[in-house]
Amino acid sequence: MANEIIDQLENHRSVRQFTDQPLTKLEVAQLISAAQHASTSTFSQQYSIISVTDPKQKAILGEISGHHWLEKSGHFLLMVVDQYRNLQIAKNEGIPADVLGTTDKFLAGVMDAAIATENIMVAAESLGLGGTIMGSILNDSKRVIDTFNLPELTFPLLGIALGHPAVTPGLKPRMPEAMMHFEGGYKLPADFSTQLNGYDAALNAYYQSRNSNARPESFTHHIVQGLSRDPKLRAELKGVIAGQGFLAD
Repeated sequence: MANEIIDQLENHRSVRQFTDQPLTKLEVAQLISAAQHASTSTFSQQYSIISVTDPKQKAILGEISGHHWLEKSGHFLLMVVDQYRNLQIAKNEGIPADVLGTTDKFLAGVMDAAIATENIMVAAESLGLGGTIMGSILNDSKRVIDTFNLPELTFPLLGIALGHPAVTPGLKPRMPEAMMHFEGGYKLPADFSTQLNGYDAALNAYYQSRNSNARPESFTHHIVQGLSRDPKLRAELKGVIAGQGFLAD
């Protein structure tokens, strides 16, 4: 049965090349509203969103992420885990708020921010926009915190570069369902190696057929390359998160 929403989800592409057209105020408002109506843990709404429009701030994010193309996006959103707002409520009510610094509350904020992020991406694509969700802002999370004056009990989780697509990339193949969907418990398929080899071949064919940055690539190589990166990259994350008042339990 045809379903517009499922069709849109199954045709998601990360867009990194944008026209010079900025998002309108209405488009931004629609995206923020879509985020606000996402599911949220215990309805505590434990995240905030910062619109990044200052070219200097965008340039800093470009340096941190290593992806300067984000500076040409039509709009950039910074998704922030936020227990600081609820801390103010607790102070106003004169009640202890130590629980807001626990690992549980940090993870709740992470989930809220991540779910809101996906709502924004789905909404953006429904408007004919494109974008990329960027975890690479964590390459120097302390600098992001300082740049945007993030208070205690907040943490920058993700960025979203959005805009009008200048190029529509090909659809990148996902792994076979049998490799990631199990019934009743975790169990990789008996023919896992065969399925992985097939997926490696499909992904390699996709990468070699691209109009730009065509190259030999496979899922296996992609994972190995990620595991081989400098262990010092983001090694400070736990300390930065703790420095913001989280993981206190």
